[in-house]
Amino acid sequence: MRRMVAETRLSPADLILPAFVREGIGEPVPISAMPGVVQHTRDTLRKAAVEAVSAGVSGIMLFGVPEDAKKDAAGTAGTDPEGILQQALRDVRAEVGDDLVVMSDLCLDEYTDHGHCGVLDAEGRVDNDATLERYAEMAQVQADAGAHVVGPSGMMDGQIGVVRDALDTIGKEDVAILAYTVKYSSAFFGPFREAVGSSLRGDRKTYQQDPANARESLRELALDLEEGADMVMVKPAGPYLDILAKVAEAVDVPVAAYQISGEYAMVEAAAEKGWIDRDAAILETLTGIRRAGAKMILTYWATEAAQRLNRG
Repeated sequence: MRRMVAETRLSPADLILPAFVREGIGEPVPISAMPGVVQHTRDTLRKAAVEAVSAGVSGIMLFGVPEDAKKDAAGTAGTDPEGILQQALRDVRAEVGDDLVVMSDLCLDEYTDHGHCGVLDAEGRVDNDATLERYAEMAQVQADAGAHVVGPSGMMDGQIGVVRDALDTIGKEDVAILAYTVKYSSAFFGPFREAVGSSLRGDRKTYQQDPANARESLRELALDLEEGADMVMVKPAGPYLDILAKVAEAVDVPVAAYQISGEYAMVEAAAEKGWIDRDAAILETLTGIRRAGAKMILTYWATEAAQRLNRG
């Protein structure tokens, strides 16, 4: 009876799997702060994509982890057609074709030696306009490598318009843009730094949003939609369900939410201690995000949760 009258339903098709692929490794590398999540080799990433398709997951969001020696101030490994992310995009498309929506993280932080999401000026500050030029180039090489969707995540002003123009210029009008519209400067990103081998010094408070602010998110939303975003995202998900609900109420485009590394790690750590029921907590958190208005949920549990939902 409860199942029949449930107001919110979670489906495998609602889920997107974030996945990391690391250059120069022969075996997957476990991420210590995220039990069960690894930095993939190119081969194991292909297998993870096939498993996601079999479970009914809708998409995969790829993050590249280059060798440290290839990082530089401009993040040139991120725009190298033979860079690790571009290779991974081609690999996954060759493996699963259009059976999985293949998404790519469009940001410089994995590729810069300073770890920021953009290039820096002479005073060490992120240069918004110079960074946009790099994002345009990234969008084009990712689209050429096979991305169905690009996800500009650096929170630079004007990034969606610049990326849209860059894609249209090379005839990639069909490549969609998932805008990281609402991205807070959150303490819950901690484990992600390990996952992507971040070189960050300092913080990103000057270009990510203040957790105390809500109206700012709606201003960012209006700008991204005006510039041509096809989908919008709220990140993190759990601590910002009120923001997610506001965004979902305000738009008629698909809304995504990213259940980030710290949210994942908290559940896994508490479950390991025996303090909570892990499986129940996973589905409860995902259902809460869905109930708040997300149609698409990026979660490291995507394949596992989808498999469990398929079993009923």
